Amino acid sequence: QVQLVESGGGSVQAGGSLRLPCVASGFSYSIHCMGWFRQAPGKEREGVAVSSPGGTVEQYADSVLGRFAISRDNTKNTLYLRMNNLKPEDTALYYCAARVGTGPSCATLESAAFRYWGQGIQVTVSS
Repeated sequence: QVQLVESGGGSVQAGGSLRLPCVASGFSYSIHCMGWFRQAPGKEREGVAVSSPGGTVEQYADSVLGRFAISRDNTKNTLYLRMNNLKPEDTALYYCAARVGTGPSCATLESAAFRYWGQGIQVTVSS
């Protein structure tokens, strides 16, 4: 059974930092593209960052470039999202997602491309 379990969310003040881990199980983590997505109230889900299995290909949304960093530990089947200099507009439900793929094929922030999803974790940034 495929499972993606996010944690590490919470409430922080603007300018603060958080790190979100996502633990994956039930599939071959090492051959899957992994990504982070988010959805704010009243808005569509948007891609935040994606990574190829080896971490050599990454793509970020313009709104988080330079502030967020995606990484993965394939020995622990865990994906991370490090979020620095958080802004109130980063407030959203954050999701971890996975799909089969390698290399450049992972460079997409389209949520429709991803097959497996976590339940989401809330991040709230206050001004």
